Amino acid sequence: RRRPNGLIIEKITVPLGVIGVIYESRPDVTIDLTALALKTGNAIVLKGGKESYYTNQAIVAAIKKALRANGLSPELVHLVNPKDDWKKDLLGGSGLIDLLVPRGGEGLIKFVRENAKVPVIETGAGVCHIFADESCDLAKAVQIIVNSKVQMPSACNALDTLVVHKKIAAKLLPVAADALFLYGVEIFADPQSYRILNRHAASALLKQARPEHFGREFLSLKMAIKTVSSFSDGLKFIKANTSYHTESILTADKKHANEFLKTIDAAVVMHNASLRFTDGGQFGMGAEVGISTQKIHARGPMGIDALLSYKWVVRGEGQIRVSKE
Repeated sequence: RRRPNGLIIEKITVPLGVIGVIYESRPDVTIDLTALALKTGNAIVLKGGKESYYTNQAIVAAIKKALRANGLSPELVHLVNPKDDWKKDLLGGSGLIDLLVPRGGEGLIKFVRENAKVPVIETGAGVCHIFADESCDLAKAVQIIVNSKVQMPSACNALDTLVVHKKIAAKLLPVAADALFLYGVEIFADPQSYRILNRHAASALLKQARPEHFGREFLSLKMAIKTVSSFSDGLKFIKANTSYHTESILTADKKHANEFLKTIDAAVVMHNASLRFTDGGQFGMGAEVGISTQKIHARGPMGIDALLSYKWVVRGEGQIRVSKE
């Protein structure tokens, strides 16, 4: 835009620079991360899980070959050997790494956050809840609960704790548990839900919950159930146990839905939908770097935009600033 003094000021996008990503043993992620980085003009340092190192080697070798064939530096992509001292190199790479993205469990993310000397975006750790409010459609609720838990149990957006209003617990829980047991889901139930389920049908998969089962990311065919006496109690429980990833409410009450969506502090909040939709592809963004659970720079699924910054370009013809301006 042109200012009254004749200056032309423009805001343009620029790459972040060198992005380091620590991620799980998924070779498909190697391809996604590299494509996103190169598309946005960034270089990338990849530290995948040790179990997939040889596969990642083959993938990166093919990528480097393609870069050379197209006149680009193969050094734009670097794969870290998990046997090397990668923690020192990546976490201490001030001036070399412009952004570090740890994907994985809470322990890894905490370690990176506390020890990194470079900017970090926290992703992945998800303690995800579904709140089945008293007015929810029971049949739809069962489908959503089961899908959120079993469609990919190891995913960061899988269901960890079902929060259920006591007024519908006796109707919803037996049906939901029967469906979950078919997939081998182990349920840790609080006293009220345990009594309901144990009377319905005793199962070796039904266990009594302990305090440590709440606020926990299971990453497996395990989940907890918490019974609450009111809508406000449900909100309070989720706010106390969220990891700020994804939270969903099942309800026909629009007022309750709007309050949930407005007041729950998470990267993604949902109404009457499966937690499993928190995904760059499902959001129409394509591949993602991860799911950011923080607020600054990027939040939620991190697509191409999250790997870009901006700078201001000012064009003048000799203008100077005078004191009154």
